[in-house]
Amino acid sequence: MSLINTKVPSFKAQAFHNGKFVEVSDETLKGEWSVIVFMPAAFTFNCPTEVEDAADNYDEFQKAGAEVYIVTTDTHFSHKVWHETSPAVGKAKFPLVGDPTHALTKAFGVHIEEEGLALRGTFIVNPEGVIKAYEVHDNAIARDMKEALRKLKAARYVANHPGEVCPAKWKEGEKTLSPSLDLVGKI
Repeated sequence: MSLINTKVPSFKAQAFHNGKFVEVSDETLKGEWSVIVFMPAAFTFNCPTEVEDAADNYDEFQKAGAEVYIVTTDTHFSHKVWHETSPAVGKAKFPLVGDPTHALTKAFGVHIEEEGLALRGTFIVNPEGVIKAYEVHDNAIARDMKEALRKLKAARYVANHPGEVCPAKWKEGEKTLSPSLDLVGKI
């Protein structure tokens, strides 16, 4: 079953954010766009590259009206030490969310039962807490956060422009399409 257009499940989790431990919940997500990025675990070799990529693009996510949440199956305590010891992760200004009980990884369908880890999943959530886009792939394949940013902007655009769709490779400011019978077979 697809998670598209379903509400984010009710949850509460602890996160390390800007030098403090904070609670993050489904209620925290409401009112702004969210990009939830699942990773297998802290202190790995590939995950810091993604955290750094998200950090390098964080200003753009903020300008697009979204908060980024990195989620691993570790605790918020591990995230504190990860943030303090990894130069790449130390760039993060967004919440590093712990999911040691695997409640979030299971709810979002990215849990690897045999390993107790998460697959690499990226979820774009609207201000009402509804999942509008997601992508999940093998842990050997790291993501490009610019693509997540492009998808966020496309989701925001179509939410604000009913009746329009964003074609392949659409980027902010480019032409969109208005689906109609006239376009069938013409593109």
